[in-house]
Amino acid sequence: MALSSGAARGLAHIGVLAILEKEEIPVDMIAGISMGSLIGAVYAQGQDIDRMRRLAIELGQKRFSFLVDPALPKSGLVRGQKIGNMLRSIIGDVEFQDLKIPFACSATDIETGREVVIRRGLVREAVRASFSIPVLLTPTKLEGRYLVDGGLLDPVPVKILKEMGADFIIAVNVIPTDQNTSFEANHENKRSNCPNILSIAIQTVNIVSNQALKSSLIGADVIIEPQVAHINLVDFNRVSECIHQGELAAQSSMPSIKRLLAS
Repeated sequence: MALSSGAARGLAHIGVLAILEKEEIPVDMIAGISMGSLIGAVYAQGQDIDRMRRLAIELGQKRFSFLVDPALPKSGLVRGQKIGNMLRSIIGDVEFQDLKIPFACSATDIETGREVVIRRGLVREAVRASFSIPVLLTPTKLEGRYLVDGGLLDPVPVKILKEMGADFIIAVNVIPTDQNTSFEANHENKRSNCPNILSIAIQTVNIVSNQALKSSLIGADVIIEPQVAHINLVDFNRVSECIHQGELAAQSSMPSIKRLLAS
């Protein structure tokens, strides 16, 4: 399973995983980027879908208030301590080697511009690095490198799974292929309001990710694309709708998945 970036839209990954479980499609390894890294890490840890759903709803009701952790504007507007505490409460101090399902995520080295695939150490630190939105969140320092959002270079981690040895890959992409349509849909009723800094930061990453999307999907055997373009990137309170769209998309892809697996 390759789970894409996509901010609030990435909550649709939970719905996709729920249908795969229902249809008894086993997940042997998983890779995620940004929001996909958080969903993937929790699932790889062995957390059940119902708990993941409840947790997402709880965080959505808070509208990710844990982002309100201002820092002096040196390397990011948000220090990230509250996010770190949130990740510790969800994931704990689990290391990659302790996960029930092999998992990887990636981030971007802000100094070299290169992708960094993370498969060792504390999972929560890797996830924090993978969704460190530039300018908004301070970079994560791991092994001497300053890391930011992995979606900048590789929004859907198909290549990572191939390098891990996967021979059948289901990619879940929540990044709309038509970026202009997506942006207009998100703001058609808000044109008189200037976007806030959170929206601007996430949308900037989304625009950059869109440029790399096509090449990022190369090699996937099945691509599931939940219809979430109408959901704003920061609408974390629309959890149930995102999950439902993930369920619908996965269900419609199930005949193809079963046919390809059988062959």
